[in-house]
Amino acid sequence: MTSPSATWSYPTTIRFGAGRIAELAEACTAAGIARPLLVTDLGLADALITAQALDVLDAAGLGRAVFSGVDGDPDEADLAEGIAAFRDGNHDGVVAFGGGSALDLGKLVAFMADQTRPVWDFEDIGDWWTRADADAIAPIVAVPTTAGTGSEVGRAGVLTNAAQREKKIIFHPRILPAQVICDPELTLGLPPHLTAGTGMDALAHCVEAYCAPGFHPMSHGIALEGIRLIFDALPRAVENGSDILARADMMAAAMMGAVAFQKGLGAVHALAHPLGARFKAHHGTLNAVLLPYALRANRVAVEAPIARAAAYTGIENGFDGFVTEIETLNARIGMPMTLSAMGVAVNELEPVIEAALRDPSAGGNPTPFDAALARTILTAAV
Repeated sequence: MTSPSATWSYPTTIRFGAGRIAELAEACTAAGIARPLLVTDLGLADALITAQALDVLDAAGLGRAVFSGVDGDPDEADLAEGIAAFRDGNHDGVVAFGGGSALDLGKLVAFMADQTRPVWDFEDIGDWWTRADADAIAPIVAVPTTAGTGSEVGRAGVLTNAAQREKKIIFHPRILPAQVICDPELTLGLPPHLTAGTGMDALAHCVEAYCAPGFHPMSHGIALEGIRLIFDALPRAVENGSDILARADMMAAAMMGAVAFQKGLGAVHALAHPLGARFKAHHGTLNAVLLPYALRANRVAVEAPIARAAAYTGIENGFDGFVTEIETLNARIGMPMTLSAMGVAVNELEPVIEAALRDPSAGGNPTPFDAALARTILTAAV
């Protein structure tokens, strides 16, 4: 027998715990940043938690420079504005502060500020990342204010190609943040619907990574524990936003999902990316809707591992019980049950299918992801 062989890459320095935003300046110094640009979204520009972070930087002599032009689905125009702000301020690093969009764009600003090729040359295809000048990438400190994408421990950023109306995954190993501050107190003000949507993004990461083929037992185990944490903590975080223990568990689970999906994702994300770009729908909410339908469509390949996940999480009735538990969770936290409830029509699915087949996530699906499978999932979900 031949022993398994794989190459693995795991995360970075993470300062986890309530109140640790006070260490932001220390994290910047540890990352080698003396003139940070804090990148966030418009919704957080005037928030108290943003002011708190800037106060910490300012008190340490690191300034309080902010770029807040991050759209909910940032595209190349947002990136260009962020790069201009970075260059104009003579910054030497980025503090990516906020939800997934702000984290992704902040990472891409640090990545692209001194590159000579267009961002689309670094899409997550083959070895395209090797085209980049790795020494020109500025250091990054990531501070998530939601518990969903786990982008704070990821080596990629999602950027919408406005002309193609498609979300692209831009990858380079060195856009993994050098320092991460995960302070659950920063998520206490997150509204229930965003807590729910971002939390289901984390669950989709964990479930798809767990089901993806390939040898990666560390990802496998991390994904499984992430699933358990989310089933337990997400309803509590939605129903009582001040539950700091639930918030902390969700922040941990979000990072676990992002670490785990080095093993792969699958149909849920391959479909959610073009759906989000085309219909401006929330990514995590799309994942929540698609997940049960994708599991059923992949049942032949995932029934046994999902039954084991059900046993580990205390869910009865194996595969069927696990899928029902996801649907029950969706209903409990206010997620829609269908794509039609999100404005997606059955006569608009073909461009989505074409884009999904090109998405890097498609390659991690546990069964071959083709147009027929995509159409089956989407038709059922609509």
